[in-house]
Amino acid sequence: MAKASGTPATTALTRAKVAFTVHTYEHDPAAPSYGLEAAAALGVDPARVFKTLLVEADGRLGVGIVAADRLLDLKAIASALGAKKAVMADPAVAERSTGYVVGGISPIGQKRALPTVLDADATAYPTILVSGGRRGLDVELSPADLLALTAGRTAPIARDR
Repeated sequence: MAKASGTPATTALTRAKVAFTVHTYEHDPAAPSYGLEAAAALGVDPARVFKTLLVEADGRLGVGIVAADRLLDLKAIASALGAKKAVMADPAVAERSTGYVVGGISPIGQKRALPTVLDADATAYPTILVSGGRRGLDVELSPADLLALTAGRTAPIARDR
């Protein structure tokens, strides 16, 4: 188990006594993709680095977690959330709701619990990386622990770029 690094995500992981590893890297503000930047900087396959995306589905916020090298399928996440339609949430709304800044939104330790869906591909790996709550900080944990901490579920919600 890693020591907390001072974000709500790492604090929640430590409190839950979940095994996790902290990975840090120097964030480049000019990077076009936070997830792909993390994968490259950490030398990890982008299929194991997952990005946290907020959607508005039939007027309610939800969280979709997909690999950095894939895109969120809005129709699939709408279906997984029991909604007819989903659109990407406004970044300001995402930040207000989660307490994190875009590019550092963690699925763990958000200000309020939101329905969370992890792409089914994540279960192929013993561990995955997600944002640890700020740019340049990822945490590595098992998909099962991520699902338990977020009360999430899996569904095929990603599509190729």
